[in-house]
Amino acid sequence: MDDVKIKVMADRLVRRVADSSLHHPSVTARLAEMQELAPEDRRRVVEAFADRHRHGGDTHPVRVRLLTLTALVGHGLDDLPLAEERAAQLEVLGRAHSFWYVDRCESLVRAEAAAGRAISPAVIATVRRTAVSTYSDQELVRFAAGFAEPVLNVGEAWAERAMEDGRLRELLAHALTARAAKPSAAWQKRCLALVEDLGAEAVREALLPLLALVGRPRTIELERAAHEPEVNAAFDPYNANALRGLVWTLSLLPVHPGTARALGALVETSLRKAAGMGPRNPKVANAAVGALARADGEAALAELARLGTRVTYKGTLKLIDAALQARAGALGLSREEIEELAVPAYGLTEVGKASFGFGEAAAELRVSGNRAALLWRNAAGKQVKTVPSTVRRDHPEELRELKGLVKDMEKSLSAQAERLDRQFLARRRWAYGQWRARYLDHPLVGTLARRLIWTVDGTPVCFADGALRTLAGATVTEGAAVELWHPVGREPAEVLAWREWLERHTVTQPFKQAHREVYLLTDAERRTRTYSNRFAAHVLRQHQFNSLTSARGWHNRLRLCVDDSVPPATRELPQWGLRAEYWIEGEGHEYGIDTTDSGTYLRLRTDQVRFYPIDAPQNWASTYGGGYAMGPAEGRRRRVAPLPLTQIPELVLSEVLRDVDLFVGVASIGNDPSWSDGGPGGRFRDYWTSYGFGELGQSAETRRALLERLVPRLAVADRCTVEGRFLHVRGELHTYKIHLGSGNILMSPNDQYLCIVPGGAGAAGADPGYLPFEGDRTLAVILSKAMLLAKDTEITDPTITSQLNRR
Repeated sequence: MDDVKIKVMADRLVRRVADSSLHHPSVTARLAEMQELAPEDRRRVVEAFADRHRHGGDTHPVRVRLLTLTALVGHGLDDLPLAEERAAQLEVLGRAHSFWYVDRCESLVRAEAAAGRAISPAVIATVRRTAVSTYSDQELVRFAAGFAEPVLNVGEAWAERAMEDGRLRELLAHALTARAAKPSAAWQKRCLALVEDLGAEAVREALLPLLALVGRPRTIELERAAHEPEVNAAFDPYNANALRGLVWTLSLLPVHPGTARALGALVETSLRKAAGMGPRNPKVANAAVGALARADGEAALAELARLGTRVTYKGTLKLIDAALQARAGALGLSREEIEELAVPAYGLTEVGKASFGFGEAAAELRVSGNRAALLWRNAAGKQVKTVPSTVRRDHPEELRELKGLVKDMEKSLSAQAERLDRQFLARRRWAYGQWRARYLDHPLVGTLARRLIWTVDGTPVCFADGALRTLAGATVTEGAAVELWHPVGREPAEVLAWREWLERHTVTQPFKQAHREVYLLTDAERRTRTYSNRFAAHVLRQHQFNSLTSARGWHNRLRLCVDDSVPPATRELPQWGLRAEYWIEGEGHEYGIDTTDSGTYLRLRTDQVRFYPIDAPQNWASTYGGGYAMGPAEGRRRRVAPLPLTQIPELVLSEVLRDVDLFVGVASIGNDPSWSDGGPGGRFRDYWTSYGFGELGQSAETRRALLERLVPRLAVADRCTVEGRFLHVRGELHTYKIHLGSGNILMSPNDQYLCIVPGGAGAAGADPGYLPFEGDRTLAVILSKAMLLAKDTEITDPTITSQLNRR
């Protein structure tokens, strides 16, 4: 074949490749034709590709494909041209998460291997990751499977640590075969044989530290391509199979508290979201939940119950619910009862207290609020601030276990507080003795229950001075039925009296109860009759809203800027036979400004709150907006009208509207100091101003009433007054007005806006002292700002002082 024909053939193929993919039928046909040429003709074709590459007149993608064509056509030939260029391209490939399989980048790897050069672990990792996500190119899958070493992909701390332990080589290789939803009998048999060779205790001691490294920053940072999700935050998909296998392995070992702790932490790590991709790896999370479900013992059950209050990813939450229901059914208990019984004592010997000996030294564990603290005494009995050196030296394993116990306890305290906060709508009633054992006198839950108000046979009581006491101070030692007290339906005088009682006894409740907002039906809602517009026309950050709804037991789907239909945010209330709906829609339609790169709306606009019977057909709306409408009749279900708000029980209405107020209060762009410019194009400036400095909602009114009582006790009380919608603070440089709803600040003269971002360097004031409840971040921010601004001449943060000194 003459040189002209060779060049024409090569140029035609390059033009075809530039316009399509290397897997296009016309390209594969011509490639096959070239690969059938005699070796000397193939070499001339390869040289034609190389000459064109050296000429440099093509775009970068075409130049890369020229390298690929050189490797494909020259497969099996010695001394292929462009060796340095291919090596350089492989370095780029090793920094990529994966490649588009139709680009045939594995041909570059084959050419490098054929030339006798070693393939770097980073490149092998890229090939394997690509093969995992490839469904149509079995040749690539087989090629990736040909790399036996390294056994795992480099780039993740846990995997690299695992490969350092030579004993684990066969176990890791077997773990990589964990590609199903649960282990087969054959898989388990092989795994148990490997465990027997190593020793169960040795395997657990090797694996638990590895799980603690999962989710750490990558050791080899990948270059993120345009429109690619945050790949450096993702789990390596090849290693993820091995991770599932190691989780299955742990489930086959004898029960150990450390295993349950590690699996629970892995669930949360795996479900942590990464930009552009959502949860990092639900399959790993599900495997860990399955392992906990198969494990016996208190620790595994407690971890499942804790995860049931923390996990919001629906697929994993469904598995957790199923596991808890199965455990409850096996014991003949309700789901609620199994959650109560699942809370361990964590070594506490009385409510909130425990002591641990370490030779002649000792540690005292005390629970205060939602924190657990260790107080140490040395051999002389003297209290010391740090762990005694003898404990570090002689008891390292026991010390590690104790620190793990403290972390578990704090996680459980947070989970139990959230579970108790949801009990208001659960319609729970306990027998007095059962309630004392599971709540009031429980070593851990008692630290929360003793700070709440309950009713014993209808009489409100709270714990103080070692006993249950009424408002009048009378002790209550017995009864028949116990319920959680709620301010709905109570006389204002009683609610106020309990607030004063809590302050008098310096009780900080784990969440708002005596100070809980009550949302009563308004005249406007009586006129609209079947819906509430109380929280309509707000602009919320969508991802924050979605997280909040999940945490409060609502069901919601992220809105994408695509042609689709979605239901509103809903909360089902089976104990009441009701379903609450909060109507929302995506805000804006401009990609990159109103959406993420993947097309998810950044913000939402809010509309009505409605109630329906729980079995009513679902409402749907276009993701582009346009209003909700109930779908056509489904089977025997017909379209159902929304229920009149007057028919909704006061407690249900109040708690649902309180949830919605929380969503708005936390997720609104109006309470974000950085949005003072009105956001994209300034189009939210009016909303930001009206929300950030406008009329107070119910939660802000509750905050104002509390501040009127707290401000006189502050160290800067002589400089602070509550007036209308603001806490006024007199500094040395200016007078400031802090809005009680948003926490935004105006300062003299002329009500200039002062931007202080909570948590910024130098932006925190002194400790405001006693607060009657936990969980109101805005209240804490307002008090912190007040303490800071009352001494404005002492502020050193330049982002604040530059505004204070501006004239």
